[in-house]
Amino acid sequence: MLVQDVCAAMEKWAPLAWQESYDNSGLLVGQKDTQVTGILISLDCTEEVVDEALQRGCNMIISHHPIIFKGLKKITGANYVEKTIIKAIQNSISLYACHTNLDHAPLGVSYHLAKKIGLQGKVLMPFSNALKNLSYFVPEAYEEMVREKLHEAGAGNIGEYSACSFSSEGTGRFTPSENSNPFQGEKNSPSAEKELKVDMIFPSHLENEILRALKEAHPYEEVAFFITSLNNRWQEVGSGFIGQLEKPMNAEDFLAHLKKHLDLGPIRHTALLNKEIRTVAVCGGAGSFLLNEAKKQKADAYVSADFKYHEFFDAENKCLICDIGHYESEVMIKDAILDYLSNIFSTFAVLKSDICTNPVLYT
Repeated sequence: MLVQDVCAAMEKWAPLAWQESYDNSGLLVGQKDTQVTGILISLDCTEEVVDEALQRGCNMIISHHPIIFKGLKKITGANYVEKTIIKAIQNSISLYACHTNLDHAPLGVSYHLAKKIGLQGKVLMPFSNALKNLSYFVPEAYEEMVREKLHEAGAGNIGEYSACSFSSEGTGRFTPSENSNPFQGEKNSPSAEKELKVDMIFPSHLENEILRALKEAHPYEEVAFFITSLNNRWQEVGSGFIGQLEKPMNAEDFLAHLKKHLDLGPIRHTALLNKEIRTVAVCGGAGSFLLNEAKKQKADAYVSADFKYHEFFDAENKCLICDIGHYESEVMIKDAILDYLSNIFSTFAVLKSDICTNPVLYT
C-alpha cells in the first residue's frame, strides 16, 4: 500500500472538505507514492513520536493535531515544530493529520467521547450549506442505470436511508444541430421525448465525482441537469454530540462517572447544580463555542475543554460545565483510528503510540 491509499481511506471517513478554514489537515510531510511499511497513530506529532515510529518500524504517522498549523517561512530547527519536521524528512517518515475534519465526521472525535461515557444521541450542531440537490433528465429506459451509478458515487443518502431519489414524468424538447450526434431524434428537427426528472441530494464535496458519474452513465450526448445549494442541516456531520445517559445521576456522581470512564484526574467545573444530570453534551477539544447550543438544547451538563475563566460564567447555573482537559477529551480517537485502519489494511502494521503527548501536567 502507498501513502496515497492511506490518505484516501482516512478521507473517506473524514473528507478534507469538512475541516475548518483555519485548519491544516491532510498529508503534511512526505510523498503520496511512498510505500507504507507501518503506521503509528498519535494525538500529537513530536520528536519523541517520530523516534518511536523509527523504533517500531513505521514510516507514516497519523496524528489528530497537525504539526504544521501556522505558515512556516523557514525550517531551521528553531522550535519543536521545525525539529519534528526535519527529523521526519531525514528519516523518510510521512506525516498526516486529521483534525477538525475528523471532529466533524460521523463517528468522529465527539462521538467517541460520548460513547466512552455512555451517551446515546446525535450531533449537537449539524453542518449547514454542505448539501446540494441534483436534478437531471433521463429517458425512462435508462433511469435505473443512471440512478444506481449516482448512488455508487455517493448521492442519495439521507440519515439512516440510502439510495434516496424522486422521479417525475415529463416531456423533453430539443432540436439537434447539424454537428450533433443525437441519441434520440433527428438533426435539425425538433424532437419531443418522454423523460423522467430525477432529484437526489448529495454532499457538496462530492460534486465532481457525482457529475462524472452522471455524464458517464447517461446516454445523451449533452446531459441536461442543474444543481441547487441547500440550507438543510446535515444531521450526521457537524460539531459536538448530545445524548442521554442510561440512568440520570446527581452532579457529584456524574463527575465521578467522568473520572472513571475517561481516566481523569482533576476536573475544572462550575457550581454543582441541584438537579439530576441526564442530558449531556460533549465536544472533543476546545469546545466553548458550543456552550450556547448545549444550553439551547437543554443539556444538564456540557463536557469539553479549554474554557477561559470568564466563559465559566456563561453557564448561568443552567448547565454544569466540565472542563476535562484538551488531551483527555480527544485521546480516545487514537483507538478509533487504529480500529478503522486495521480493518482496511492487513499488509502492514497499524500501531498506537505509547507516548503521552499531553503537555499539561497536574501536581
